Amino acid sequence: MSLTTKIREYRLRDKLSQEELARKVGVRRETIGNLENGKYNPSLKLAMDIAKVFGCTVEDLFFFH
Repeated sequence: MSLTTKIREYRLRDKLSQEELARKVGVRRETIGNLENGKYNPSLKLAMDIAKVFGCTVEDLFFFH
């Protein structure tokens, strides 16, 4: 099972750079890039923090397939 994310879609929708999103959730820009590329699975706290920035649920952003 692999984790898929819609972070990039939400980030582009809200006109945020990876750097801006990273700053809002307290991580490095590389972490956001790795999340978007499926190279990193976020902690529950990070997933919740990102969802809060976009005003959506964790399930809206991340799913397994």
